Amino acid sequence: MGYKNFSSYVRCCSVTILLSVVFAPTVAAQSDHNVTAAMVENWMTELSNWGRWEEGDQLGALNLITADKRVAAAMLVQTGVSVSLAHNYSVDPNLGSPPPFDQNISMLNTAGEYIMERISFSYHGGIHSHLDALCHVIWQGKMYNGFSRDEVSEQGCRKLGIANVKQGILTRGILMDIPRLKGVDYLPPGTAVYIEDLEAWEEQAGIRVGPGDVIFVRTGRWAAPESAGQGSAGLHASVAPWLRERDVAVLGGDYANDVIPSDVEGVFLPIHQLAIVAMGVRLFDNLDLEALAEEAVRQGRWEFMLTASPIPVQGGVGSPMNPIATF
Repeated sequence: MGYKNFSSYVRCCSVTILLSVVFAPTVAAQSDHNVTAAMVENWMTELSNWGRWEEGDQLGALNLITADKRVAAAMLVQTGVSVSLAHNYSVDPNLGSPPPFDQNISMLNTAGEYIMERISFSYHGGIHSHLDALCHVIWQGKMYNGFSRDEVSEQGCRKLGIANVKQGILTRGILMDIPRLKGVDYLPPGTAVYIEDLEAWEEQAGIRVGPGDVIFVRTGRWAAPESAGQGSAGLHASVAPWLRERDVAVLGGDYANDVIPSDVEGVFLPIHQLAIVAMGVRLFDNLDLEALAEEAVRQGRWEFMLTASPIPVQGGVGSPMNPIATF
């Protein structure tokens, strides 16, 4: 199975993430790449946003996107060029069984022809662009802000579901193009992105990540050949304190955001665990950042107005997404 399809991750992700969350690190952004499961567990407390906002808060780090932040983001629009960050949904049967996306077309026989449609999604995994709800990950029986796993049933999430994002996301987006930083087309699968990489990109791009920003870390996954191998490039666990220090509102990437394998023994997806459960930071997974990277070069800037809105499924664990970057 090639790098792009990685269907084993598609099949296991929705089960494994829900069952395997761990808390952990220290608040100071560090360059130490040696992260253990014990450190991750400590960070789950030290980096926590539990209780930071109002009692019973379900917005998490979206609280960082204030009205002033939205107005400032709108002022970033200069040329009016918009770029989608999503893949087209595919009914390709090779993507897994059952397929992660299914579409049925029917005809309504009335005066005139009407085409009807029924679609179903299984968007968590390694293929389709989506946003994780804060009830997507459970750690030691708890979700973000201390909500119990008992709030999740086969009927959905009574707390922290995707409908909490119904008002949408409008803020400053920042592309962090790590292959461009390193002078390559893509990062090989399993390549970790560290704090020093993110800060080197900030220096090169002349930009600094701040509170309420959404950052998109490009690894070049979709520019990689099928023969590139298993796993994925992504953020190393040691980046988590930096995300908390900078008060990132949402994190996005062209795969799972985590480097796979994680390099933290006993912890499958530490960035998922720390971001979603401890910090209340939602994740955009499996985005297509190639067109965005090309447009950013044409524009000569890597910040833009970011807009995105989920399907407000009551109790949903996430949603298919089509984020839009407007320059």
